[in-house]
Amino acid sequence: MRRAAASNALPALMACAGALTLGWLGLYGFAWNDYDTEARPAVEALLAGHISSFLTLAPAYGGSLLERAPFALPATVFGGGALAVYRLLALPCLLASVLLGVWLAAGMRARGRPRPARAVTLALCVANPITLWALETGHPEELLGGCLCVAGVVLAARGRALGAGVLLGLAIANKEWALLAAGPALLAAPRGRRTALLLSAGAVSSALLAPFLVSGSGGLAAGTRAVASSSSPIFQPWQVWWFLGHHGGLVRGLFGAPKPGYRIPPDWVGLVSHPLVILAGAAVTGAVARRLRGRRLAERQALLMLALVLLARCVLDSWDTMYYTLPFVLALLAWEAAGTSAHPPLLSLAATVMVWLSFQWLPEHVSPDIQSAVFLCWTLPLAGALAVRLAGRARPGADDAREQHGRTRRAQEMTVSSLGSLVRTSRVPSPTATRSSMRTPSSPGR
Repeated sequence: MRRAAASNALPALMACAGALTLGWLGLYGFAWNDYDTEARPAVEALLAGHISSFLTLAPAYGGSLLERAPFALPATVFGGGALAVYRLLALPCLLASVLLGVWLAAGMRARGRPRPARAVTLALCVANPITLWALETGHPEELLGGCLCVAGVVLAARGRALGAGVLLGLAIANKEWALLAAGPALLAAPRGRRTALLLSAGAVSSALLAPFLVSGSGGLAAGTRAVASSSSPIFQPWQVWWFLGHHGGLVRGLFGAPKPGYRIPPDWVGLVSHPLVILAGAAVTGAVARRLRGRRLAERQALLMLALVLLARCVLDSWDTMYYTLPFVLALLAWEAAGTSAHPPLLSLAATVMVWLSFQWLPEHVSPDIQSAVFLCWTLPLAGALAVRLAGRARPGADDAREQHGRTRRAQEMTVSSLGSLVRTSRVPSPTATRSSMRTPSSPGR
């Protein structure tokens, strides 16, 4: 235990420094962001002890506020202001990224991955520019959900069904899109432990969401209805439905801000977009389960599947925005970290760069139509490549063949090492040593 703590001390220190830097840069204030307009009234009601008002005022991610509320209590006890509450609510999300980053780096070190690859992985996990954007817009819960989903899938693959269920339950209560992680977790868990995983995940998520559902009039219920509503005006360029919209009058966004070049969606897009995200996750789960034919999904393939369904969420969701991509990047990073290549996680790094380019740089330079085209030009081929790789890795016998290859390689290495040791210890003695032994009596007096 002491040795593990010592080996992880430096990565943990670096991760904490990165998270603190990101928090300092992104949590400078909440004026005009989504926290101010959506969550702040509910949080203030909860901290004041007005539970009924909190349930009524809570947004669609009220479960996340309930999970993170204990971290904001010190600000209330010690007289901290609204800004202190805002920052403390983001603290568990940043801590989750620190824990995940150190965990991934420790696993890479155990597999013999070089230090530069571990450093890049740690940096992408705790100091990602997508995380900075999530903090600035008031949505740190997206970071928390991504970390919980990745950790839950890994624990499921390692046979820890109860722990995996608890983490997935927290993720689902945090935001409902985490249901997409249920498929990879179930396929990776041992068959005899899948019921325990489902029950624990259902119990945790139900306990956190039940108050909102019972009240019936809160933002969570309203947000759930809005997800399936066709009347929502939200229609972003970074999704597959964009070119089905039409140019009409000037589109206005939050607080009436004009959006030149934006399209008006068909009425039916709002009806099919969000349900299709869940259906796509279920379809991928069914296809992989059929290909496995009763076998378990290996840990790395489960992470690959998680990355695929989270990328599909971004492509199919007509509300897609930059922080939606954060859970996908974390899952992709965990998949690359679980490998044995000496290279850094280049695919995750490239995906991060493309996300920043699509959501940050291009909107300042090109039209929404070009933004959408660029987004689809890299997300659709990437989704196809991930799907092809997942299909190849999930075929029956593939894991057995790789495992047998690994055993054979390790056996060969052990044999070579043993032979080398035998040669070193059993070499023919030199003539000098032979003459010395012949001249020197073996026992005194003879």
